Amino acid sequence: MSAEEVMGIERLDPLLHERVRLGILALLVQRGKMDFQALRRELNVTDGNLSQHLRVLEEAGIIRVDKGFVRRRPRTIYELTDQGRQRFEAYLQELRALLGALLVNVSQAE
Repeated sequence: MSAEEVMGIERLDPLLHERVRLGILALLVQRGKMDFQALRRELNVTDGNLSQHLRVLEEAGIIRVDKGFVRRRPRTIYELTDQGRQRFEAYLQELRALLGALLVNVSQAE
C-alpha cells in the first residue's frame, strides 16, 4: 500500500485538486457567476493559464460558459453546472475526511 493510499489522497478528484482550478471553483461557489477578467484578477494568473484551466473544467462539464457582449465588448461569464457543484461537494467531503483522519493521527502522536 502506497503512502497516498494510506492517507486517502488517491480519493481526491485529480481534476479539481489543482490550485488554479480549485480557486476557480471556490470563487464560483461564493459568487455564483464571474467573468474572465474578474477570475484572472482574483487568482492572479495569466490569461493563457486561466484559459487552459477553464477549458479543462468546461470540457469536463464542471462549468458553463456564456459568451456575449457588453457595450460592443466581448464578455465571457462562467458558472458551475449542477454536475460541477455535486463533484465539488464530493471533493470537499473527501478532503474533510482526509483532514479529519490526519488531525486524529496528529492528536494521538502528541
